[in-house]
Amino acid sequence: MVVTPTPLPSQPTLQIRWEALPEDFKLDDEPVENVGQPLIAGALRESLELVGYIQPEMLIASNLGICATVNDNLVIKAPDWMYVARVAPLPPNTDRRSYTPHLEGDVPQVVMEFLSETEGSEYSSKQTFPPGKWFFYEQILQIPIYVIFNPAQGALEVYQRQGDRYQLVSPPDHQRYWLEPMNLFLGVWQGEKEGRSGYWLRWWDAAGNLLPWAVEQMEQQQQQLEQERQRAEQERQRAERLAAQLRSLGIDPEQV
Repeated sequence: MVVTPTPLPSQPTLQIRWEALPEDFKLDDEPVENVGQPLIAGALRESLELVGYIQPEMLIASNLGICATVNDNLVIKAPDWMYVARVAPLPPNTDRRSYTPHLEGDVPQVVMEFLSETEGSEYSSKQTFPPGKWFFYEQILQIPIYVIFNPAQGALEVYQRQGDRYQLVSPPDHQRYWLEPMNLFLGVWQGEKEGRSGYWLRWWDAAGNLLPWAVEQMEQQQQQLEQERQRAEQERQRAERLAAQLRSLGIDPEQV
């Protein structure tokens, strides 16, 4: 079901600052609402890693808080998946606790939310503190592409920022959406991985080739090895038949 947010009224004045998260700030440790969500997010990253897509200057993360100070209030939203093209490197042996655009790098080009039992918050245009996810991504961060995926139904919605509002992108004939910032297609795939059977998000390259997972890559390699083994066996049998024919003619194959 596609939900179109209610048109926003005249917006209040927003004073936005991009400040580092205080070192002593305690991040909320929210429980995972659905065990399938981390698997879907991890699978999206896995296929990108296998083809060498991820570069050191990129940030691809799941449930990492994006920070902005809005009207003196610190706002943190942690999308289920996000892509940032360029970020500043961290000091050695340092983990990223959060991400503040403009201060640490680019604004995320793509964010994704996977619907759960609390469906509805992904479409929230609430402007007062704390602002809704839709309003935060659209008006405060101004992220170009917002993806909402319903794993239970396999429904995928892609919104692109046009002007100052998100517009729903019409589904293409092949049901794969071209994400210009990533130079990749995004679509829905149904099958099993890591014990989870259902709908997944998958990547396809510009030529329409599905980016494989590790288990699929291993299966492809095994198939190639088996094909090579069969070709070698066929060649051995052909050589034996030829040798037998030569012997029947009184010719020593070793002398040929």
